[in-house]
Amino acid sequence: YGLSVFVVMSAGALVATLREPGGKRLMAALVLAAIWGGGWWLSQFDWTQRSGEPLTVSLVQGAISQDLKWQKENREATFDLYRELNRKALGSRIIVWPEAALPALAHEFDDYLKERYREAQAKGSDLIIGVLRYDFDRKQYRNSILAMSDQLTWYDKRRLVPFGEFFPVPPFVRDWMKLMSLPYVDMTAGQPEQPPLQAGGQKLGATICYEDAYGSQQLGVLKQATLLVNVSNDAWFGDSTAPHQHLEIARMRALEDGRTLLRATNDGITAVIGPDGRVLEKIQQFEPGVLTTKVEPRIGLTPYARAGNVPVVALCLFWLLIGLLAARAPTGAAKRGRFEPSI
Repeated sequence: YGLSVFVVMSAGALVATLREPGGKRLMAALVLAAIWGGGWWLSQFDWTQRSGEPLTVSLVQGAISQDLKWQKENREATFDLYRELNRKALGSRIIVWPEAALPALAHEFDDYLKERYREAQAKGSDLIIGVLRYDFDRKQYRNSILAMSDQLTWYDKRRLVPFGEFFPVPPFVRDWMKLMSLPYVDMTAGQPEQPPLQAGGQKLGATICYEDAYGSQQLGVLKQATLLVNVSNDAWFGDSTAPHQHLEIARMRALEDGRTLLRATNDGITAVIGPDGRVLEKIQQFEPGVLTTKVEPRIGLTPYARAGNVPVVALCLFWLLIGLLAARAPTGAAKRGRFEPSI
């Protein structure tokens, strides 16, 4: 929201410097200088601080295309691939797999998960795995992250994708979808407030897929989280601009929260993003691999993490009120009851 406001202000001020007369032109130039100069000045501050020693992390990318992933004949090959990639990462303090990495529900490969967990624990590694799961007690499907450390912790996706993960349609349309053998079952969103995941002795603020497009989504965990993690499946978008745009979105979250972000995707762009929003390491898109590097856990709060969107929304409402009052105020000519035609 803040960036949007400053872009609009910059655009208006730029037009004013080109079109308005002297006094207004000077004022517009001062606004431009304040926005861009102030932005540069604020970027010189380190809003968060290192917490503890750096730790080694590994991000796993299977690079399995969406049209092959869920075919029955490819299932075992997918399980084998992630087993081998995970073994290359063993020894890292934290290993992260992508969203819905394996083509099955979690209870269907319980033994496989236990085997990965035993291997990881033997090498001093904790696992963070994107999984689809079914809650038998509540009869609900969930898109989740499982963190396997000394204890198991879960994160359930909160913002679901319309027509991808849930169907906002009336019952008769859902009945027709069922009749036509179309997907019709909704996933269930997770609770709005969820504790951070625990792995590698760290607390991680988690998001799944395009949840990282919502800056306020993370605010509740930043007082505790020392790292951020996002697991995603951008395989839907193929070789388009969307995976690159999604990486830019993730960079914004790391920057505004002042935290290193671990981003594991199915076929790219898997990356480690520093607390300044810069990409530190990444894996080539559409290629299976393991990215291993060291990261610094951090604590502290940036101005955005402290205040959220409230100041910007309040400022916009104030401007709206001023604009409405100005529009309703009579002009000098109207007060005198005299109107002159404009040319």
